[in-house]
Amino acid sequence: MLKGLVSVVTGSASGLGRATVERIVREGGRAVICDLPTSQGAKVAEEIGDSVIFVPTDVSSASDVENALAACKDKFGRLDVAVNCAGIGIAVKTYNHNKKLSHSFEDFMRVQTVNLGGTFNVIRLASALIAENEPNTDGQRGVIINTASVAAFDGQIGQAAYSASKGGIVGMTLPIARDLAPVGIRICTIAPGLFKTPLLMSLPEKVQNFLAKTVPFPQRLGDPDEYAMMVQAIITNPMMNGETIRVDGAIRMQP
Repeated sequence: MLKGLVSVVTGSASGLGRATVERIVREGGRAVICDLPTSQGAKVAEEIGDSVIFVPTDVSSASDVENALAACKDKFGRLDVAVNCAGIGIAVKTYNHNKKLSHSFEDFMRVQTVNLGGTFNVIRLASALIAENEPNTDGQRGVIINTASVAAFDGQIGQAAYSASKGGIVGMTLPIARDLAPVGIRICTIAPGLFKTPLLMSLPEKVQNFLAKTVPFPQRLGDPDEYAMMVQAIITNPMMNGETIRVDGAIRMQP
């Protein structure tokens, strides 16, 4: 289904990003693993094999992303798909009355810079490389997929920064789809619920079990490959454009 497609996947040394790279490769595609220099990206690339390369990348750095795209073109000759999975999160109340402490503005902006700014940074630069492709019979040259979160809609206590960043990703999806339509590039966003990511799996088993029971159906945490399945569905369905899709087992996060 994805045979011959070349992708760049950010945040792909673990979690949803790694599952996406593994699925793309299983389906016959190739990928650039983009993650921080401190990540396990090199080890993951070695484990997956010759269909991937690892390029250390901070998505909030223009030069890092440009370097990753240059490496993609040099190694694979083109770029068809960009998937944005890189992101960070913090849990801080806007104002903590007990500690008489306001949310750090610097921390708030750091989350926006990485999650929202980093996503846009990859979109704007990847678009230029994808636009070099010859269009297919539909006029399509490639696809971009972003990762938001159910927190974009159901942000919990302490998630002001994270929810704002993910809500921004949702909000810019349609206008970017309109911007890129004349170029033949589609863009969609996935808003995952509770998935078995390294962050969630680091929690005590009792907490994991509790969280799983908050998902209406199926009553469990999502498997990262189920996120990757949605990535594949978006890539292969030419009418998917400008939309945000929740993949969450019908969960609605409580305060």
